[in-house]
Amino acid sequence: MKYKFLALSVFTAFSFNIKAQQLSKPIWESKNIPVPESVLYDAADKKLYVSLIDGVGNVKDGKGGVAILNTDGTIHNQNWVEGLNAPKGLARYKNTLFVADITAVVSIDIPSGKIVNKLEIENAVFLNDVTVDNKGVVYVSDTRTNKVHRIKNGKSELYLENVNSANGLKWINKNLYVLANTELLKVDKNKNRSIVAKGFEKQGDGIEQLKNGDFIVSCWAGLIYYVKANGEINKLQDVQGQMNTADLGYNAKENILYIPTFNHNSVIAYKLLEN
Repeated sequence: MKYKFLALSVFTAFSFNIKAQQLSKPIWESKNIPVPESVLYDAADKKLYVSLIDGVGNVKDGKGGVAILNTDGTIHNQNWVEGLNAPKGLARYKNTLFVADITAVVSIDIPSGKIVNKLEIENAVFLNDVTVDNKGVVYVSDTRTNKVHRIKNGKSELYLENVNSANGLKWINKNLYVLANTELLKVDKNKNRSIVAKGFEKQGDGIEQLKNGDFIVSCWAGLIYYVKANGEINKLQDVQGQMNTADLGYNAKENILYIPTFNHNSVIAYKLLEN
Protein backbone atom coordinates (compact mmCIF):
# COMPACT_ATOMS: atom_id res chain seq x y z
CA MET A 1 0.00 0.00 0.00
CA LYS A 2 2.84 2.40 0.78
CA TYR A 3 4.34 1.81 -2.64
CA LYS A 4 1.03 2.47 -4.33
CA PHE A 5 0.64 5.74 -2.44
CA LEU A 6 4.14 6.84 -3.39
CA ALA A 7 3.53 6.05 -7.06
CA LEU A 8 0.28 7.98 -7.00
CA SER A 9 2.00 10.97 -5.38
CA VAL A 10 4.73 11.02 -7.99
CA PHE A 11 2.18 10.75 -10.79
CA THR A 12 0.08 13.56 -9.31
CA ALA A 13 3.09 15.86 -8.98
CA PHE A 14 4.19 15.07 -12.54
CA SER A 15 0.71 15.73 -13.88
CA PHE A 16 0.59 19.06 -12.05
CA ASN A 17 3.87 20.15 -13.63
CA ILE A 18 2.66 19.28 -17.09
CA LYS A 19 -0.57 21.25 -16.62
CA ALA A 20 0.88 24.16 -14.67
CA GLN A 21 0.94 26.37 -17.75
CA GLN A 22 -1.55 26.50 -20.58
CA LEU A 23 -2.92 28.88 -23.18
CA SER A 24 -6.30 30.52 -22.95
CA LYS A 25 -8.77 30.42 -25.78
CA PRO A 26 -7.95 33.08 -28.38
CA ILE A 27 -8.49 36.58 -26.98
CA TRP A 28 -8.71 37.92 -30.51
CA GLU A 29 -7.69 37.09 -34.04
CA SER A 30 -6.73 39.78 -36.53
CA LYS A 31 -7.43 38.36 -39.99
CA ASN A 32 -6.44 39.20 -43.56
CA ILE A 33 -2.83 39.85 -42.56
CA PRO A 34 -0.72 38.90 -45.64
CA VAL A 35 1.66 36.14 -44.49
CA PRO A 36 2.74 37.50 -41.09
CA GLU A 37 6.09 36.02 -40.00
CA SER A 38 7.06 37.91 -36.85
CA VAL A 39 5.31 39.96 -34.16
CA LEU A 40 7.14 42.41 -31.89
CA TYR A 41 5.25 43.81 -28.92
CA ASP A 42 6.44 47.33 -28.18
CA ALA A 43 5.75 48.20 -24.54
CA ALA A 44 6.82 51.83 -25.06
CA ASP A 45 4.25 52.51 -27.79
CA LYS A 46 1.79 49.79 -26.79
CA LYS A 47 1.68 48.61 -30.38
CA LEU A 48 2.42 45.40 -32.27
CA TYR A 49 4.83 45.51 -35.20
CA VAL A 50 4.16 42.69 -37.68
CA SER A 51 6.42 41.68 -40.55
CA LEU A 52 4.47 40.85 -43.70
CA ILE A 53 6.01 38.55 -46.29
CA ASP A 54 2.94 38.82 -48.55
CA GLY A 55 4.40 36.30 -50.99
CA VAL A 56 7.14 33.67 -51.03
CA GLY A 57 9.58 33.65 -48.12
CA ASN A 58 12.80 33.64 -50.16
CA VAL A 59 11.91 35.84 -53.14
CA LYS A 60 12.98 39.47 -53.58
CA ASP A 61 9.71 40.73 -54.98
CA GLY A 62 9.26 44.05 -53.16
CA LYS A 63 5.84 42.99 -51.89
CA GLY A 64 6.76 42.74 -48.22
CA GLY A 65 6.32 45.28 -45.48
CA VAL A 66 5.58 45.98 -41.83
CA ALA A 67 2.14 46.58 -40.34
CA ILE A 68 1.18 48.00 -36.95
CA LEU A 69 -1.65 46.50 -34.89
CA ASN A 70 -3.24 47.84 -31.74
CA THR A 71 -3.11 45.55 -28.72
CA ASP A 72 -6.80 44.72 -29.15
CA GLY A 73 -6.09 43.28 -32.60
CA THR A 74 -7.45 46.18 -34.63
CA ILE A 75 -5.36 47.53 -37.50
CA HIS A 76 -3.44 50.70 -36.70
CA ASN A 77 -1.59 50.90 -40.03
CA GLN A 78 -1.58 47.97 -42.46
CA ASN A 79 0.92 49.67 -44.79
CA TRP A 80 3.26 51.36 -42.30
CA VAL A 81 6.36 50.26 -44.25
CA GLU A 82 6.27 48.96 -47.82
CA GLY A 83 8.77 47.89 -50.45
CA LEU A 84 10.51 45.14 -48.51
CA ASN A 85 11.00 41.63 -49.88
CA ALA A 86 10.22 38.83 -47.44
CA PRO A 87 10.73 40.45 -44.01
CA LYS A 88 10.96 38.19 -41.01
CA GLY A 89 12.48 38.87 -37.56
CA LEU A 90 12.06 42.26 -35.85
CA ALA A 91 13.95 44.02 -33.05
CA ARG A 92 13.87 47.54 -31.63
CA TYR A 93 16.68 49.68 -30.25
CA LYS A 94 15.69 53.18 -29.17
CA ASN A 95 13.85 54.68 -32.17
CA THR A 96 15.06 52.17 -34.76
CA LEU A 97 13.31 49.00 -35.86
CA PHE A 98 15.61 46.37 -37.39
CA VAL A 99 14.17 43.87 -39.88
CA ALA A 100 15.75 40.73 -41.35
CA ASP A 101 14.95 40.79 -45.08
CA ILE A 102 16.41 37.76 -46.94
CA THR A 103 19.98 39.03 -47.43
CA ALA A 104 19.83 42.46 -45.79
CA VAL A 105 19.07 44.01 -42.42
CA VAL A 106 16.76 46.97 -42.89
CA SER A 107 16.73 49.89 -40.43
CA ILE A 108 13.49 51.84 -40.03
CA ASP A 109 13.09 55.14 -38.20
CA ILE A 110 10.08 54.47 -35.99
CA PRO A 111 8.76 58.05 -35.58
CA SER A 112 8.65 58.62 -39.34
CA GLY A 113 8.24 55.06 -40.64
CA LYS A 114 11.02 55.73 -43.15
CA ILE A 115 13.64 53.21 -44.22
CA VAL A 116 17.00 54.75 -43.33
CA ASN A 117 19.38 51.92 -44.22
CA LYS A 118 19.62 48.54 -45.92
CA LEU A 119 22.77 46.67 -44.99
CA GLU A 120 23.52 43.67 -47.19
CA ILE A 121 25.10 40.82 -45.23
CA GLU A 122 27.98 39.19 -47.08
CA ASN A 123 27.18 35.68 -48.36
CA ALA A 124 23.74 35.73 -46.72
CA VAL A 125 21.08 33.43 -48.13
CA PHE A 126 18.06 33.39 -45.78
CA LEU A 127 18.25 35.89 -42.91
CA ASN A 128 15.58 34.95 -40.42
CA ASP A 129 15.58 36.49 -36.95
CA VAL A 130 17.20 39.53 -35.40
CA THR A 131 17.94 40.75 -31.86
CA VAL A 132 19.76 43.72 -30.34
CA ASP A 133 21.90 43.96 -27.22
CA ASN A 134 21.80 46.81 -24.71
CA LYS A 135 24.46 48.74 -26.64
CA GLY A 136 22.70 48.60 -29.99
CA VAL A 137 24.73 45.76 -31.49
CA VAL A 138 22.56 43.72 -33.85
CA TYR A 139 22.64 39.93 -34.30
CA VAL A 140 20.93 38.23 -37.24
CA SER A 141 20.58 34.52 -38.04
CA ASP A 142 20.94 32.91 -41.47
CA THR A 143 19.05 29.64 -41.37
CA ARG A 144 20.29 28.27 -44.70
CA THR A 145 24.01 28.85 -43.99
CA ASN A 146 23.87 27.89 -40.28
CA LYS A 147 25.40 31.22 -39.24
CA VAL A 148 24.79 34.20 -36.99
CA HIS A 149 26.12 37.59 -38.10
CA ARG A 150 26.79 40.64 -35.96
CA ILE A 151 26.36 44.28 -36.96
CA LYS A 152 28.51 46.68 -34.98
CA ASN A 153 29.27 50.32 -35.83
CA GLY A 154 27.41 49.94 -39.09
CA LYS A 155 29.47 46.99 -40.32
CA SER A 156 28.59 43.31 -40.42
CA GLU A 157 30.82 40.41 -39.47
CA LEU A 158 30.46 36.68 -39.02
CA TYR A 159 29.78 35.98 -35.33
CA LEU A 160 28.91 32.27 -35.16
CA GLU A 161 29.01 29.41 -37.63
CA ASN A 162 27.98 25.76 -37.58
CA VAL A 163 24.74 26.65 -35.79
CA ASN A 164 22.35 24.06 -37.18
CA SER A 165 19.41 25.82 -38.91
CA ALA A 166 19.97 28.97 -36.83
CA ASN A 167 16.68 30.82 -36.42
CA GLY A 168 15.19 32.48 -33.32
CA LEU A 169 17.48 34.88 -31.45
CA LYS A 170 17.14 36.74 -28.15
CA TRP A 171 19.74 38.79 -26.27
CA ILE A 172 19.22 38.34 -22.52
CA ASN A 173 21.54 39.46 -19.72
CA LYS A 174 24.75 39.53 -21.79
CA ASN A 175 24.02 36.16 -23.39
CA LEU A 176 22.72 35.31 -26.85
CA TYR A 177 20.03 32.63 -26.97
CA VAL A 178 19.69 30.82 -30.29
CA LEU A 179 17.15 28.34 -31.57
CA ALA A 180 19.23 25.84 -33.51
CA ASN A 181 16.98 23.29 -35.19
CA THR A 182 15.36 21.40 -32.25
CA GLU A 183 17.60 22.85 -29.54
CA LEU A 184 17.73 26.09 -27.55
CA LEU A 185 21.32 27.24 -27.08
CA LYS A 186 22.88 29.80 -24.77
CA VAL A 187 26.00 31.55 -26.10
CA ASP A 188 28.07 33.60 -23.65
CA LYS A 189 30.34 36.57 -24.38
CA ASN A 190 33.22 34.20 -25.16
CA LYS A 191 31.05 32.31 -27.65
CA ASN A 192 30.87 29.24 -25.42
CA ARG A 193 27.71 27.27 -26.18
CA SER A 194 25.52 25.32 -23.82
CA ILE A 195 22.22 23.54 -24.43
CA VAL A 196 19.33 25.06 -22.46
CA ALA A 197 16.70 22.69 -23.83
CA LYS A 198 16.31 20.14 -26.59
CA GLY A 199 13.72 17.79 -28.04
CA PHE A 200 11.30 20.09 -29.86
CA GLU A 201 9.37 18.08 -32.44
CA LYS A 202 10.11 20.55 -35.21
CA GLN A 203 12.59 23.32 -35.89
CA GLY A 204 12.30 26.23 -33.46
CA ASP A 205 11.26 29.64 -34.76
CA GLY A 206 10.51 32.26 -32.08
CA ILE A 207 11.73 32.67 -28.51
CA GLU A 208 10.62 34.89 -25.63
CA GLN A 209 11.71 34.86 -22.00
CA LEU A 210 9.11 35.14 -19.24
CA LYS A 211 9.43 37.15 -16.02
CA ASN A 212 10.31 34.02 -14.02
CA GLY A 213 13.23 33.08 -16.30
CA ASP A 214 11.40 30.39 -18.24
CA PHE A 215 10.84 30.60 -22.01
CA ILE A 216 8.18 30.28 -24.66
CA VAL A 217 9.32 28.72 -27.93
CA SER A 218 7.32 28.52 -31.13
CA CYS A 219 7.95 26.16 -34.02
CA TRP A 220 6.81 27.30 -37.46
CA ALA A 221 5.13 23.94 -38.16
CA GLY A 222 2.40 24.68 -35.59
CA LEU A 223 3.84 24.04 -32.12
CA ILE A 224 4.23 26.19 -29.02
CA TYR A 225 6.30 25.04 -26.04
CA TYR A 226 6.75 26.16 -22.46
CA VAL A 227 10.44 25.73 -21.62
CA LYS A 228 11.51 25.79 -17.99
CA ALA A 229 14.87 27.26 -17.05
CA ASN A 230 16.03 23.75 -16.12
CA GLY A 231 15.42 22.54 -19.69
CA GLU A 232 12.10 20.75 -19.16
CA ILE A 233 9.78 21.30 -22.13
CA ASN A 234 5.98 21.12 -22.12
CA LYS A 235 3.79 21.45 -25.18
CA LEU A 236 1.23 24.26 -24.94
CA GLN A 237 -0.27 23.98 -28.40
CA ASP A 238 -0.17 21.69 -31.41
CA VAL A 239 -2.01 23.00 -34.47
CA GLN A 240 0.13 21.26 -37.08
CA GLY A 241 -1.79 20.93 -40.33
CA GLN A 242 -4.22 23.69 -39.31
CA MET A 243 -2.00 26.75 -39.17
CA ASN A 244 1.57 27.85 -38.58
CA THR A 245 2.98 29.38 -35.39
CA ALA A 246 5.88 31.56 -36.47
CA ASP A 247 7.99 34.14 -34.58
CA LEU A 248 5.85 35.13 -31.59
CA GLY A 249 5.63 38.36 -29.59
CA TYR A 250 5.12 38.66 -25.82
CA ASN A 251 3.49 41.24 -23.55
CA ALA A 252 5.16 40.58 -20.18
CA LYS A 253 2.92 42.90 -18.18
CA GLU A 254 -0.30 41.17 -19.22
CA ASN A 255 1.19 37.72 -19.95
CA ILE A 256 -0.14 37.67 -23.50
CA LEU A 257 1.38 35.87 -26.49
CA TYR A 258 0.90 37.15 -30.04
CA ILE A 259 1.20 34.40 -32.65
CA PRO A 260 1.67 35.11 -36.36
CA THR A 261 0.07 32.26 -38.28
CA PHE A 262 1.99 32.76 -41.54
CA ASN A 263 -0.01 31.02 -44.32
CA HIS A 264 -3.18 31.26 -42.23
CA ASN A 265 -2.86 35.06 -42.69
CA SER A 266 -3.70 36.18 -39.19
CA VAL A 267 -2.29 37.14 -35.79
CA ILE A 268 -3.83 35.47 -32.73
CA ALA A 269 -3.52 36.63 -29.12
CA TYR A 270 -3.55 34.17 -26.21
CA LYS A 271 -3.11 34.65 -22.48
CA LEU A 272 -0.60 32.41 -20.76
CA LEU A 273 -2.39 30.84 -17.81
CA GLU A 274 -0.93 29.30 -14.70
CA ASN A 275 -2.87 26.92 -12.47
